[in-house]
This record gives sequence, C-alpha cells and structure tokens, in this order.
Amino acid sequence: MSSDQSVPGLPASLKATRQGAVGTLWLARSEKRNALDDRTILGIETYFNSVADDIKVVVLAAEGPDFSAGLDLGEIKERGIGAGIEHSRLWHRAFERIQFGMVPVVAVMKGAVIGGGLELAAAAHVRVAERSAYYALPEASRGIFVGGGGSVRLPRLIGVARVMDMILTGRTYAAEEGQTIGLSTYLVDEGKGLATALELAQRIATNAPLTNFAAMHVLPRIAEGDPASGFATEALMAAIAQADDEAKTRLNDFLEKRGPKVKKL
Repeated sequence: MSSDQSVPGLPASLKATRQGAVGTLWLARSEKRNALDDRTILGIETYFNSVADDIKVVVLAAEGPDFSAGLDLGEIKERGIGAGIEHSRLWHRAFERIQFGMVPVVAVMKGAVIGGGLELAAAAHVRVAERSAYYALPEASRGIFVGGGGSVRLPRLIGVARVMDMILTGRTYAAEEGQTIGLSTYLVDEGKGLATALELAQRIATNAPLTNFAAMHVLPRIAEGDPASGFATEALMAAIAQADDEAKTRLNDFLEKRGPKVKKL
C-alpha cells in the first residue's frame, strides 16, 4: 500500500509517496505533459538531497500518459548566455543527485520521453519502459542544444553516433528500438511499468548497502577509466565489501543454506 510522503520544499509539479523501503517521486504536471520547469528541477534536487534514511531505493514515475516532454521552453526564450549556463548547471546539479546520490533509482518510462525527459531518465540506474514509450532529442529543431547532461550520459548508453543522429535528424525511437539499443533495461506491456519498477526496487532494497554503493558510484568510474586502474579499484572495493559485517552474515547464511537463491524476475 502506497502512502503519501511529506517532503518539505516540493513544488506542486512533484509528488512523493512510499511503500516501505521504496520511495516514489512522481512527476505530477500531466497537463503540461510533465514538462520540466525550474521549480520542478529544484524540487527534484530537494527530494534527492533529503531522502529519508530508511528509504533504500527510489522509483521515478510520472502521472498521465507521458513520462516527460522535456524542457519547458517558455522558461528559456529570453535568457542570455550567462543565464543559460547557470540554467544548465542547475539541471546538472539536480541530475547528479540522482546518478551519484544516496540510493539507486529506477525510472518508469512511458509515452513521450523526449529532450530533457530523456536526460532525466538517463540519470537513473535502471530504466523500465512501457511499450508506449518513444524517445527523441528535438533540440536542434528549436535552435538549442541538450543542457541536462544528455551529451554526457546518452553516448555512454547508446553511442555517440546514435545520439548525433537523434540530434541532427530528429530521429525518434520507439520502445522496442529503445530497448534494443540500450535506452531501456526492461521493456514491459502497457500499464505494467510501475509494478515492474516497484518489484525491481524491492529487490534492490534487499541488497547490502555497500554493494549498491559500489554499483552506483564505483562501477561507472571503473568503466570509464583505464583497465589497470579499474582492476586495482575493483580489488579494493571487493575487499571493502566482503570485510563488512553484513556481508559476512549474508555469506554465512548462504553457505548454511539460509540465504536467498538466484531467481528469475
């Protein structure tokens, strides 16, 4: 059973609920296709800066048929260069709190996942797409460029050539294509996205905190570094994790056949 969660500082365009150790942050501006304005971005930063200690995973979901149609263009038409830089840095700061924050994040994508909405989803650690989802970067047709970290995160997911094609030609990927190229990690039937995300989140919440930390913070940096440094960092992280008291308890439980077995989702 979900319950409303009181988070001071959240704007009306966001809503927080929770189910036990799993929190859900809802984009709640469906009348604007969940377009992302500055108040919403600041609210996202506020939420992820103040995740309760007993919340172990966050699901990022959206009310209405669309995940997010991207940046609210009405907010940038009069900005100069300096203000534009600060605006982009605001998005970077907020999305950094998702990618390298305190808890793993599972995004539920449906309908429009375009522009800034795709940049937001790319900051999550696991992405579940419903078959209605479609992806695009229409910035070029508006005379602008991605500013929410898309030029950094998206090439790591699908490659520079595909991101360049999306920007230059306005190419749109359907949900099935997005799954094939790596924009989503799970593809589910319509209406199944939230339930799947919550199930995944509940599973993630049972992991040892150090293991989740390693996957979120250490793995990406190993993958982006040189192999020799990666092997050294991996060895160090593996030693730290297995020396933790909780890890020792879990290993003993498994060896004595008390621990959970690997199961298919």
